[in-house]
Amino acid sequence: MARKKFVVGSFDDEEVLFPAVKKMRNAGYKIHDVYTPFPVHGLDHAIGQRETSLHTAGFIYGATGTITALSCMSWIFTADWPLNIGGKPHLPLPAFIPIIFETTVLFSAVGMVLTFCYLCQLAPFVKKHHFHPRATDDLFVMVIECTSKTNVEDLKGFMASTGAVEVNEQNVEAGWWLGRYDKDQKLYADESAAIA
Repeated sequence: MARKKFVVGSFDDEEVLFPAVKKMRNAGYKIHDVYTPFPVHGLDHAIGQRETSLHTAGFIYGATGTITALSCMSWIFTADWPLNIGGKPHLPLPAFIPIIFETTVLFSAVGMVLTFCYLCQLAPFVKKHHFHPRATDDLFVMVIECTSKTNVEDLKGFMASTGAVEVNEQNVEAGWWLGRYDKDQKLYADESAAIA
């Protein structure tokens, strides 16, 4: 996987982070992501993230469950194994409602969980680079992706002027990869010690 260059700025206050995000976007820098120790209301809109389509996917999965249950029961009771149960019709739709409802909920729930895990790249043994170890503790971490036209030193200075308490440059793999943190992190620590 290709390695990319990022400039990482750490902020110690949410009220400093919001103006910094606006200044970065107005200056034309591409914000890769902002990592926070707790959910920050409105931050997704501030960094320009579009609204999720997970609710649309949930509707599609639910509709698929409804069609699957209705078509399966209709085929079983009318074509594959029709039974005469007390003179009742072969297609008793009111009796199918509980099963249709449960299948709709099942397809929608499982489909949305799997879609969420895929979109967020969550799975066993899937690794992503952590830009700062305190991003889940007490710091707000803004990550700017550098392009070939980006002057890194100017970007670092600009980010420091917006209120960042710590600014650094990192060359990392932007995507995810399979592996284990305990073994691979030790390898990276040995490499950085050898470089130093």
